[in-house]
Amino acid sequence: MSSRTEALAEAIAIMARLRGPEGCPWDRAQTFDSIKRHTLEETYEVFDAIDRRAWPDLKDELGDLLLQVLFYAQMAEDEGYFTIEDVAANLNAKLIRRHPHIFADAVAKTPEDVKQTWDAIKRQEKASNEPLSQRLLDSVPRHLPALLEAAKLGKRASSVGFDWPDASGLIAKLHEETRELEEELSRSTRDRAAMESELGDLLFTAVNLARHLELEPEFALRAANAKFRARFNTVEDLAGGAEAVKSKTLDELDRLWNAAKSAS
Repeated sequence: MSSRTEALAEAIAIMARLRGPEGCPWDRAQTFDSIKRHTLEETYEVFDAIDRRAWPDLKDELGDLLLQVLFYAQMAEDEGYFTIEDVAANLNAKLIRRHPHIFADAVAKTPEDVKQTWDAIKRQEKASNEPLSQRLLDSVPRHLPALLEAAKLGKRASSVGFDWPDASGLIAKLHEETRELEEELSRSTRDRAAMESELGDLLFTAVNLARHLELEPEFALRAANAKFRARFNTVEDLAGGAEAVKSKTLDELDRLWNAAKSAS
């Protein structure tokens, strides 16, 4: 057994012991639902380590993410659903099936060729597994983070031709949705539900614009968050600290913000 195989086998054995009759009370008490939020947090921590190019941190975060997989698989084995071996075997079969240019006689010379082959095989798999009465959007899980769900909904609708021809149409739609939100905000009596609806339409359009531009909206927003964080930190430094910021007027803070933008 190689050291690589031994390390994974040990991780699986540790997880089994933690969930076993004499295992950790906390680990034994967890369920599929209680672990979900940890999985989401660990995924974002992986993203953060990559964004910071912090490779030692990434090593640790990938281990934490692997722990989530081991946890789910062990809980599934405890319930008699499947095992970690089943998970790996299913993945292996999928990778071989979706790479016929490597494991069979198909030809794919570019990354785009590979993507087209992958998507075609994925559609065939879904067609064979989906009930005949299933609606087109049923394949998009409702519990996804909102940005990801919006992107997948737009992509799914696009697969049957329901889409803007190009990004310019979405830019116009973005302006339209902005105007509708402005109209709602201009009313003498504001309707919170109506404002939320209009804001949702604006965000949904922005996500679809990202899809047309072949950008990931999650990553774009994370980059914007990082940029805001860095610039606001500069504002704080220019002001002389957190307490000094509180004493500044909005005009003063705006001038500091412009200085931070020029410096970045």
